[in-house]
Amino acid sequence: MKQQTDFTLKPDLLNRLVAARQVLVLTGAGMSAESGVPTFRDAQTGMWARYRPEDLATPEAFERHPARVWNWYEERRKSVRQAEPHAGHLALVRMAAMLGSVRIVTQNVDGLHQQAGSKQVVELHGNINRSKCSVSHRPISREWLQDSAEQPPPSPYVKHGKARPDVVWFGEVLPQEPLDEAMAAASHCDFCFSVGTTSLVQPAAGLPLLALQNGAALVEINPVETPLSMHADQCIRGPASGVLNTILGQLSDQLRV
Repeated sequence: MKQQTDFTLKPDLLNRLVAARQVLVLTGAGMSAESGVPTFRDAQTGMWARYRPEDLATPEAFERHPARVWNWYEERRKSVRQAEPHAGHLALVRMAAMLGSVRIVTQNVDGLHQQAGSKQVVELHGNINRSKCSVSHRPISREWLQDSAEQPPPSPYVKHGKARPDVVWFGEVLPQEPLDEAMAAASHCDFCFSVGTTSLVQPAAGLPLLALQNGAALVEINPVETPLSMHADQCIRGPASGVLNTILGQLSDQLRV
């Protein structure tokens, strides 16, 4: 397949982006992969290669083998801490400064959007850098975790509770508050980007379609075709960093006219 080299928005879509009062950007694993964050399945290396993610990222797995699950997430945290936002993350920060309202809804748990400087970020699947009580779900501070030699540390709130990653596991429902925020953003946006997501995991996969149904323009940024592609007003096949910076340049030129 011929590699796409033109990453520009179509003129009519650029005009709609400039006029948009609210912009929604949905990001998936492909956005973080450029920063060196392994995708969920790529994280299965070394001693973890014999386990499936589904055998580690479930409440049942944590109940049976809490130390194993905790240590696996510690390895993933190390990868995240070594990663830095790339040019695509930074482009979204500058885009928000130009347009005023850019809401990011992310399926990623690495916090790279916030690290880049984005202010309006909805984390659908939680954040791997945070921990919470396995029983009460109240947040647990890093100081508490550092003071404990146990793996995982005990909960400071509940006698039989343990610290667990503040992420959504297989078999768990998404927290209602971020889901409501994401649905509202999709319902009210004028322009929607879908960036680096497979468009397979619900309910996130339905957000761009909800935006489209409510009259928004829809642009997919992804190196490969997805189930969303047939619905998009434009599909740009390329890396998030290159495409978003190209669009940022177009936006900057348009606003100077």
